[in-house]
Amino acid sequence: MVCIAGYNDFTAGVDKAGVPNVEIQAIYIGELARLARDLGTNMVRIYTGYERPDLPFDQQYAMVVEGLQMAGIIASRYGVTLVVQNHHDIAVHHDAMKWLLDEVNLSNVKAAFDCWSPTLQKLSSEEIKKAIYTMKPYIVHTTAAEYEELPRFKYESLQTNYTPLVSQFRAVPMGKGLLDYKTFINTLKEIGYQGYIAYEMCSVLKGGGSVENLDKTAKAFLDYMKQFK
Repeated sequence: MVCIAGYNDFTAGVDKAGVPNVEIQAIYIGELARLARDLGTNMVRIYTGYERPDLPFDQQYAMVVEGLQMAGIIASRYGVTLVVQNHHDIAVHHDAMKWLLDEVNLSNVKAAFDCWSPTLQKLSSEEIKKAIYTMKPYIVHTTAAEYEELPRFKYESLQTNYTPLVSQFRAVPMGKGLLDYKTFINTLKEIGYQGYIAYEMCSVLKGGGSVENLDKTAKAFLDYMKQFK
């Protein structure tokens, strides 16, 4: 076992000041850390928080910092490292995440930095490479997943035209989508990364969700990774 995947949101309930949500989330992560130790791994993957509307950003950001510090201290009792994935809204950009982890300032709170978010942020290959170098002090884990973009439009009958909508992204086998994993993985090698690359199929997958298709897609990932040896 490489790590346990945690599913937290430090800003959930931010509009209800009477509920100690940060503490609840931190204790949940602490229990995951205890479980990780019992199962023989020393790493738990976690998130920051989704940004809520109509509330000050700095208030929400401070909750994430407080939660990570609290959870990190609890996890340290079990010899566990918390790895923050660049997934939720707060500090999803690499510069913001670097700032966040610097502020948390705990040796066992690191990054599970992946390629998906930088791609959706429209970073170029060179910018993705720069992002990895920015996050170099913290990257100890990464998760791979591949996607293709399916554009969406809404028909406007009065104009006999279409209005663009946010695109739909669907999971496809590694190497069949738009993510620049060659740049991403080769740059990880450049910075001396020695951790694992996990593979996930966590959304609608081309070919469906049968065990046979999951096995086929997972094998395609293993075959794809052979080029980076």
